[in-house]
Amino acid sequence: MLMKSGSQSLTDQLAERFAARIRDRLLHSGARLPSVRQCATQHQVSPSTVVAAYDQLLAQGLVEARKNRGFFVRETAFAPANRSLSATKTGVVDHPKVARAPLSAATLIRGMFHGSSDKPQPGMGVFPPDWLESTFMPAAIRKVTGTRALQEFSLQYGEPAGDSGLRRSLSQKLAHLNIQATPGQIVTTVGATHALDIVSRTLLRAGDPVMVEEPGWAIEFARLAALGMRVLPVPRGVDGPDLDVMARYCEAHAPKLFVSVSVFHNPTGYCLTPASAHRVLQLANRHDFHIVEDDTYSHIAPDHATRLSALDGLQRTIYVSGFAKILAPNWRVGFLAASPDLVERLLDTKLLATLTTPALMEKALAWCIDQGQLRRHAERIRTRLDVARDRSVKLALAAGCSFAAEPAGLFGWVDTGVDTDALAQRMLDEGYLIAPGALFHAQRQPGTLMRINFATTQDAAFWKVFVRVRDAMR
Repeated sequence: MLMKSGSQSLTDQLAERFAARIRDRLLHSGARLPSVRQCATQHQVSPSTVVAAYDQLLAQGLVEARKNRGFFVRETAFAPANRSLSATKTGVVDHPKVARAPLSAATLIRGMFHGSSDKPQPGMGVFPPDWLESTFMPAAIRKVTGTRALQEFSLQYGEPAGDSGLRRSLSQKLAHLNIQATPGQIVTTVGATHALDIVSRTLLRAGDPVMVEEPGWAIEFARLAALGMRVLPVPRGVDGPDLDVMARYCEAHAPKLFVSVSVFHNPTGYCLTPASAHRVLQLANRHDFHIVEDDTYSHIAPDHATRLSALDGLQRTIYVSGFAKILAPNWRVGFLAASPDLVERLLDTKLLATLTTPALMEKALAWCIDQGQLRRHAERIRTRLDVARDRSVKLALAAGCSFAAEPAGLFGWVDTGVDTDALAQRMLDEGYLIAPGALFHAQRQPGTLMRINFATTQDAAFWKVFVRVRDAMR
């Protein structure tokens, strides 16, 4: 709320609010600012105040005026020169337009560290901190930081592939998922995103085509585009990826890699079916591409869920996971598992980027796994999430929303009935960061969908604000 009695004028306050959002990428390059009339109504100021604020933004070089169209955030940064491809029912369309994925993802990434307010944030991708609090994590740190132990592994580089104790624990953990990987086939990383980056840098070169599910993880689109890859969006359905689109891509572009979230897909919550999994593997064998299976949500998913890596035996698949979602986002412990003939190449890439990974957190994590603490913690989280999901779904439906996918896992894919890019800006004024559906597409397109976090949308207060803001937009 702008303050009439504040030390700054209303014009300065409004200009600074927009400037801060542009700097934080909460307003991406090319985004349209509200019309003068809309902005005046929204912030309860006169149109002349809005015009003066927009003039300040123009003078600062943050926005540009387009005749008969309005004010837009200036194109201050550009994506790397790559071409994003999409599929139609009749074939593959090559878009000459530069992909917007990096700018879209920057909005979400910066939002992760942007304190909109102390309210639960519907757009966040992790569990609330109070869900992750435990007594066993501090105990694990104390266990591995005795003076002698600390000196033994802190005063020299760690093992290149990662702590051997953790890799043994991970090998046993994967066996429960029917994924057979020896400790020698596992490489630890600085989170799951680092693991995905290692795979990309090992198997791909700039210009290579890569298939990625759409909607999908915004950061993955951005990361691949930043490396200069040609992103091939594959529509994701309830059973799995659109196999006809994948087949057409294979014939037209010979992709080198397919990135997939088999279990509790982000943002839809879909899980891969066995029939679809077998056909994906058949395509991979026929057209000679690798599959990266991102199983970030494995800790809240059933062990018996269909996983490509289990069916394939890590021949063409590379399994990636981490512990940020379930344990501690700041520990940044992830890992990958791959075939013996590929794991050495992946390890070389890791060493070129980070040398080794910090042994302290890896040893503490191994203790958590071996003592059964992580398993019991995950069970408590799953139980709590089930309750939260039921409550959040009821509140969303009562607010007049519908679900574009059956609610499952951590995220809901919600149809709001209004443009969620515009909704996101208005909700920021209310202290809420939401994740518009456009963020989850390779080519940013306005739409009515948004992703919600079931753990952070149980509060009826959020939905009351949502209804008020949405209804004002209609």
